[in-house]
Amino acid sequence: MKPRIDDLDRKILREYLEDARLSCREVAKRLKISTATVLSRLRRLEGEGVIKGYSAILDHEKLDYTITAVTEIVFSGGRLLDIESEIAKYSNTLAVYDVTGETDAIVISKFKSMSELSAFTKRLLAIPSVERTNTHIVLTRVKEDFRIAP
Repeated sequence: MKPRIDDLDRKILREYLEDARLSCREVAKRLKISTATVLSRLRRLEGEGVIKGYSAILDHEKLDYTITAVTEIVFSGGRLLDIESEIAKYSNTLAVYDVTGETDAIVISKFKSMSELSAFTKRLLAIPSVERTNTHIVLTRVKEDFRIAP
């Protein structure tokens, strides 16, 4: 069942997208509502799976992950979703998308070195049903933010 999200929920979610460390009291103060309202809304949004967790947004480059790769994968045979789920568990993988078109999947990943990227690519190619990959290296990061305001 699709969660019911109203304007107040959206305002609360926007506050936490900007700073997940805010207390319920601070959000209530900013929105001019009661702390109990914020708390009950958060619990409902968490219970419905709208809020999956709270996390810090890291600058990967400052952690020496200076290489971003976008890899297209073409599969032959079945078990596509199972294999994509396994690729999603690789430590360098940020996102895996099952897509339409000539490519079956898109993988976004980050690396500290070309040798890490090379090992990752070879690991992908070693999967029996992977027919081929096409890796793009990101030259300039114009925008990288997976937060979407509700």
